[in-house]
Amino acid sequence: MIAMSPTITLKGAVKFTMKKLVSGAQMSTSTFTGPGELLLGPSMLGDITSLRLTGNETWSVGHDAFLACTQGVTKDHKRQGLGKAMFSGEGLFVYKIGGVGLLWLTSFGAIIRKDLVDGEKYIVDNGHLVAWNTKYILERVASGGIISGVASGEGLVCKFTGPGTVFIQTRNAKSFSQFIAGHSVAY
Repeated sequence: MIAMSPTITLKGAVKFTMKKLVSGAQMSTSTFTGPGELLLGPSMLGDITSLRLTGNETWSVGHDAFLACTQGVTKDHKRQGLGKAMFSGEGLFVYKIGGVGLLWLTSFGAIIRKDLVDGEKYIVDNGHLVAWNTKYILERVASGGIISGVASGEGLVCKFTGPGTVFIQTRNAKSFSQFIAGHSVAY
């Protein structure tokens, strides 16, 4: 929360579950109620976008991409397969979000929305996923063998097939933290 009108009430709650402990999901939630203005901000430098959920779709959302939602939106954790967990950049668990209401997503960098028509394919480098409502497979794209793929930092990507929508972030938090760790900062 950045700021809010004095007419809004804030209530916090902590819910401990083994599933949340294993998935790394937030155990605490904040609920804002009442008329007025509420300003929310992401924890990292990046965009915020909203989705209007109609109850007819389910979204997979990276655990760092969820910012907030209105009542009526359901949020659960779903385990991905081991291969997707290791190489998609999203970990073993992702949020499965559905219901009716508004969902706000956040990213590291700008958010790009890609709408896919039936049968259209689109490739996203792992670590750049924000949210998606279509299936994907992991695919190796680097040529020159395993050593070349490892040396270039490329190799596995997420290949989506429409119909559906994919939200992508322009920055990769894991690559950024590796960059920062490898460079000293002088003041």
